Amino acid sequence: MSITVPSKGGWLSIWNNVPPNGQGALWMLAGGWYFSCMSMGIKFLGEGMDSFQIAFLRTFFGFLVILPFALRHGFAPLKTKVIGLHLMRATVGISGMLSIFYAITHLPLADAVALTFTRPLFLILLAVVLLGEKIRWRRWTATAVGFLGVLVMVNAEGQFELASAVALFGALMLALVSVFLKKLSATEKPITMMFYMSFFATIVSAIPASFVWITPSPGDIAVLVALACFGSGANFCTIRAFAVGEATAVSPFDYARLVFSGILGYFVFSEIPDAPMLLGAGIIVASSLYIVRREAGLGKNKPGVSES
Repeated sequence: MSITVPSKGGWLSIWNNVPPNGQGALWMLAGGWYFSCMSMGIKFLGEGMDSFQIAFLRTFFGFLVILPFALRHGFAPLKTKVIGLHLMRATVGISGMLSIFYAITHLPLADAVALTFTRPLFLILLAVVLLGEKIRWRRWTATAVGFLGVLVMVNAEGQFELASAVALFGALMLALVSVFLKKLSATEKPITMMFYMSFFATIVSAIPASFVWITPSPGDIAVLVALACFGSGANFCTIRAFAVGEATAVSPFDYARLVFSGILGYFVFSEIPDAPMLLGAGIIVASSLYIVRREAGLGKNKPGVSES
């Protein structure tokens, strides 16, 4: 009995026959796996390296990756009239990254990842406060339910851990980054935003990293390079997912990160999720997913029409 392996052209033919939303789902699953592997690497490094230094090295390597693409057409694409807004976005972004890295290194991997899914909940609040958007009862209810899930998850033993609070602050900062992106995207090119984010984030993160610096070992450098590769791969897969599939169809598959993180946490760090964590994470995911699908549905309406 022989097994026939499809040729390169055969695999391509099979892939092309997959519906666009199916392709998008597979891209999103791949991105979720890469993100989870990156989180695993961060947790591994956190056993011997401060999260401030990990964040700096992550942004530094990321800047080195972005630089040749940003400068391939000279300095013209880097011209901007809102340099202050870029700096504010980078400062907020690195604050979020530092917080998430701290949470990953001090909490079970799946717990830290689950708390990052509160970002859509915070984004609802920021949309009201900073963008003046009107939110009606359905999304307010989903937001309240989501934060109820947070309470179930982090207060299971009658105490609120510092790392959990830091994780929630990180999610808030990442939501605030989305607000900055909405403002910047009106005038700035994607490569311009990516360049200044990496540039300023590297500078800002270098300050706290200098106080806790230890010389990385060759093994640490290898892991950091892998983190950069996993991060770039995750971003690429996510972009491809939304490029080929509908947002409402592919977004739910991003929550596979919670499953992947749980698996990696169990096999690599011997972490076993408890019942309150699973229940709280389920509530957070359900409410966040409702908000994402609701936003996508409202985006199809005519301008000025709101049914939330």
